[in-house]
Amino acid sequence: MKLSVCGLGSAMAILFFLIVFIIGLANTFFPGYGVGFLALLDSIYPGYTFGKWGFGGVIVASLYAALDGLVVGVVFAWLYNRMSK
Repeated sequence: MKLSVCGLGSAMAILFFLIVFIIGLANTFFPGYGVGFLALLDSIYPGYTFGKWGFGGVIVASLYAALDGLVVGVVFAWLYNRMSK
């Protein structure tokens, strides 16, 4: 069975986007929620500063996460298809 490279990449991009978006949005309403996770994202994503931009920062981090999810999904599906032959 082969994995769809585009399908898995898209699914992972949506999943990563939603995770970061929901945690970031929850943090804007409940300031103590997800602080450790968002601080980790601050150290990984260039241009994103935790707590600096408010909702705009949530969007920036979510877009970075979507790009990461896309890359992870595509690489994983490609490797799986190559190794399963």
